[in-house]
Amino acid sequence: MPWQLELHDRACLGPNSEVYNLGECVLRARCTIAQGTYLCGGSHDLSVPTLPLIVGPIDVGEDAFIGARAFIMPGVTIGEGAVIGAAAVAVRDAKPWTVIVGNPGNEISMRKFERPEGDEG
Repeated sequence: MPWQLELHDRACLGPNSEVYNLGECVLRARCTIAQGTYLCGGSHDLSVPTLPLIVGPIDVGEDAFIGARAFIMPGVTIGEGAVIGAAAVAVRDAKPWTVIVGNPGNEISMRKFERPEGDEG
């Protein structure tokens, strides 16, 4: 549903990534969705025998990076600058500037940047 997808300035969807946007999907400025990632905006309620559809929005924050073949569940917000590692499964929100890996995804560290040699700023 293209009307449910919002891409901000320089948001990037890598090759073979898939956006199953039954709910709203927002990719904020400069976020990167690497190859083969699956953004899943719908699932099923397994507690009900008829398995009704559950729909949830996905929001990927500015400067976030989603690694190759990662899976983002419905209703998940990826905070600004957060990293979801390759093949990780994001089942809950990722706080800004955290690094999430594994299945289910777990926070392992904060994202840090090294200053280039000679950079005083």
